[in-house]
Amino acid sequence: MQLHFTHREQELLQIVSICAQKLNIDAYVVGGFVRDKILNRNCKDIDIVCVGSGIELAQQVSKEISKISKPIGIAYFKNFGTAQIKLHDIELEFVGARKESYRKDSRKPIVEDGTLEDDQNRRDFTINAMAAYLSAERFGEVLDPFNGLEDLKNGIIRTPLAPEITFDDDPLRMLRAVRFATQLNFKIEDKTYQAIAPLAGRLKIISQERITDELNKIILAKKPSIGFKLLFNTKLLQQFFPEMVKLQGVSIKDNLGHKDNFYHTLQVLDNLSENSDDLWLRWAAILHDIAKPATQRFEDGHGWTFHGHEVVGAKWTPKIFTRLRLPLDEKMKFVQKMVLLHLRPISLTKENITDSAIRRIIFDAGEDLENLLLLCDADITSKNESKVKRYKENLKLVLQKIREVEERDHIRNWQPPITGEIIMQSFGIKPSREVGIIKDAIKDAILDGVISNDYDKAFQLMIAKGKELGLELNK
Repeated sequence: MQLHFTHREQELLQIVSICAQKLNIDAYVVGGFVRDKILNRNCKDIDIVCVGSGIELAQQVSKEISKISKPIGIAYFKNFGTAQIKLHDIELEFVGARKESYRKDSRKPIVEDGTLEDDQNRRDFTINAMAAYLSAERFGEVLDPFNGLEDLKNGIIRTPLAPEITFDDDPLRMLRAVRFATQLNFKIEDKTYQAIAPLAGRLKIISQERITDELNKIILAKKPSIGFKLLFNTKLLQQFFPEMVKLQGVSIKDNLGHKDNFYHTLQVLDNLSENSDDLWLRWAAILHDIAKPATQRFEDGHGWTFHGHEVVGAKWTPKIFTRLRLPLDEKMKFVQKMVLLHLRPISLTKENITDSAIRRIIFDAGEDLENLLLLCDADITSKNESKVKRYKENLKLVLQKIREVEERDHIRNWQPPITGEIIMQSFGIKPSREVGIIKDAIKDAILDGVISNDYDKAFQLMIAKGKELGLELNK
């Protein structure tokens, strides 16, 4: 088979070919780039293997490329024998062909120089073990020692060597098998699949950062539930995300059960993924019911309840993010906020919708209101289609009411007219509990429609509330 390159790829790879010829070494384009070219997927990372020094080849290539396109970065990693040339549109990575052997307690391999065959043997899957010649006489011709082309055609994830060897050597490859199966909608070949669960515990030698990087790629796939079901069934999820594993299962008492919260969560995640590719909103879908097992209770005459699971889930969010090495910045706070508020819009559909309740959800959600509504819509799941239809129609009514109230009252990102500084100056006090009580009283009065959003009205309420607390105005 012959690879077909874009004009830009051809231009750059021809330079690599000429430089390799000058150095009298063989060079090949390998791995994911070859796979994606065959699948007609866009790929901006080009991995090049040479039988010789990858750094020496990169140095020669960078000189030639500089004549036609100024690189934005060139890096040499002598300890690893690799080099990188970053251009505005493409990134080239160079490495010398190598063979690897592993110690039992580490995924850091003992590396030796090797042949192209050695390099292909160490690849994770057959679809990533293909290479293409860069020599002038065979430029673009595909080398496929493990029938990767056939596996691409049939949608199969399979290891080039025995899966036990491949996964034991580098346990991260088990997660990568799940990730590629999810991203490409491929099936993991049976022997490869069966080898994962017995080796799942080997993930303990992998850094959490590497695990979470693969997990995020699964979450960003078109249908993330494929990956989570594979992670669960192969015992991989149990190694690093026990809270999510605990969602699985149904408790039954007095012939009353509840939905399986694991599969419900996956349905919510898939529903949301149809309308948003925001990684952090997808994380909110994953965590929205995470505390249901901890808050599950059975109430006689009522059935199963999960009171306060949104509050507990929001409290757990920073702990889960910390353990999974996810960012503890505004992204985490956004997820925490979504988890805390995810029941609010739905609960409004079950009662007479007051302007006060609408103002409160607009105020509390702020600029994240649209994302919250996307999450709530995704959270409507049931085998009863008429029930789903009714809930979605009710949610549309809430949305319409939100638009009306927001247009009239401009509550979003609103701040009450009386600040803490005004309260402290007016009563001659320092930051204290009383300042918070007065601020909350003014905010609540305006949101509840007791007073209008007006400075004078708010100031009068401040005086009255201060008097209740034994405070006197400065003369």
